Amino acid sequence: MSIRLGNSCVNCQKYEDHFCQLHETTVGIKHTCDSFDMQPAIKDDPNCTTCARYMSATCPNPNKAAPHMQCSHWAPQEIA
Repeated sequence: MSIRLGNSCVNCQKYEDHFCQLHETTVGIKHTCDSFDMQPAIKDDPNCTTCARYMSATCPNPNKAAPHMQCSHWAPQEIA
């Protein structure tokens, strides 16, 4: 099995609730593998309210960030 760090398993079609259905093992949000199969749509609304950095200390534009605003530092939130 070739699982490595990469922050991609949560975006794979074979991922479900922290479990890789292909390799039948628990995986984290930082794992990916050679059998990675991207979900057709990760996020269809990349804006401040769907950004993991919104309203946090890591937001690069805390004084400008607002709902429906976009920036080049957008980071998708983890799918729950």
